[in-house]
Amino acid sequence: QKNLLFSGTIRDNLKWGDPDATDDDLWAACRAARADEFLSRMPDGLDTDLGQGGCNVSGGQKQRLCIARTLLKHPKVLIFDDSTSAVDTATEAKIRAALAQLTDVTKLIIAQRVTSVMEADQIVILDDGHIHAVGTHAELLERDPIYQEIYYSQQKGGQEDGQAV
Repeated sequence: QKNLLFSGTIRDNLKWGDPDATDDDLWAACRAARADEFLSRMPDGLDTDLGQGGCNVSGGQKQRLCIARTLLKHPKVLIFDDSTSAVDTATEAKIRAALAQLTDVTKLIIAQRVTSVMEADQIVILDDGHIHAVGTHAELLERDPIYQEIYYSQQKGGQEDGQAV
């Protein structure tokens, strides 16, 4: 949840993920995390200074840089805890699509946005700290009232087929 960037350049921060990463590796990770979209507009690209703790970038940009850094580690397990909460839904969709292309990695996604988990193999609904339901998006949308409420409130402004939920 907390996106930690260090003082120094974007390149320095990304290399914490892989000190031996080439520029091609760095840009590939940035493309997957959609950080390339704003990096291309920065005056010094990867060599742009982030300032103390990343004060020169927005919250969503920090999230994307942290995702890119993590991808450079080539982990076997990725745990995302509201890791795209500060980006718009279109950018989130692009990041999700890039993450879906990753193979040989288990992804655990903790999220409040239904769109963040809709494509997951299994979704676990917690209610008051306890497992309430487990299933796919389609299964939960069909049979679980908590998931239905969350889905309709986020996707259709709280309305199901035009009727108030």
